[in-house]
Amino acid sequence: MSRAQTLWDLLSDSDELTIVCHNNPDPDCLASALALGHIAANAGIDEHHILYSGEISHQQNRAFVNLLDIDLRPFDAALVQDRPAGSLLAFVDHSTPGGNNRVPEGTAVDVVLDHHPAEDVEARFVDHREDVGATATILAEYVRELPMDPTARVATALLFAIRRETLGFLRGVTRAEYDAAGYLHEYAESDLLRQLSTPAVSGATVDAIADAIHNRSVRGSVLISHVGRTSERDALPQAADYLATLEGIETAIVFGIIDDSIQLSARTTDSRVHIGEVLEKGFDDVGSAGGHREMAGAEVPLGIFSDYTSDDDVLVGIVEQVINSRLLAALNIKEDDGSKDDEEAD
Repeated sequence: MSRAQTLWDLLSDSDELTIVCHNNPDPDCLASALALGHIAANAGIDEHHILYSGEISHQQNRAFVNLLDIDLRPFDAALVQDRPAGSLLAFVDHSTPGGNNRVPEGTAVDVVLDHHPAEDVEARFVDHREDVGATATILAEYVRELPMDPTARVATALLFAIRRETLGFLRGVTRAEYDAAGYLHEYAESDLLRQLSTPAVSGATVDAIADAIHNRSVRGSVLISHVGRTSERDALPQAADYLATLEGIETAIVFGIIDDSIQLSARTTDSRVHIGEVLEKGFDDVGSAGGHREMAGAEVPLGIFSDYTSDDDVLVGIVEQVINSRLLAALNIKEDDGSKDDEEAD
């Protein structure tokens, strides 16, 4: 029996489904949740919920939710912990209770669909494929195989998510993404895809990216920068994506202080570097970190940093010194083996 049919049978024998997105969900997570809900409805489940925690702050993610009219609810512990008999709990685009989600550790999970690196994934049904470029690819495969057709909304969501997760089929892409895109193209709305691809960008996001450009330092093919303190969480990956395109740069890492934590976003095209492992090596002992070979992120609580000073400029300077030191050590780069980018000195 195929994995799609096994999932279908599990859903067909159930009455309710709660789908939990990871913190600050992106299009891959949101599209996968939407598609799983669509599959569940076709399998006979009348009631399903999609829960998220954190923020949907990236302008593209906000447009994704609004234009596709995705019914999201803030995380509700009762829907997760007090489920009646016949109710299923599903994770999409993440896999472990307490790992990038607010689900208590040890909670029993029924369905896991994910493509991120992880160990010891446990659930009644698990489809965990690190060798595909997007979780949306897995959901597209299921929709294609099962006795159903995708709605235009679901097909558009999945196709956009695959394109976004692979940076337009340039990062981490496999044959499976091309196959899924070819199938979804027939059902997707091209005008809606264009709208999703070109959302308005806030001035605060542009300012944060400008700060990352100004604060960059380069050591060989590695660029490290920061945006200081910001409320624009999603400016970090956008800045990392942009800085990674600079001539001669193969690895770009951008960090910033957001609320009471330090957030990092990293990109690499260097085949010698597994950026997820680099961030784990640098920060797993003081926070949470991980990701793929080509893209990754980390979060470190401010902790004692915030006890040193109430002056943000001083705090940023302390954080910059510590984060840079840990990153260079994880990348095996000597701290004196580099210089500021020439344009920064102008």
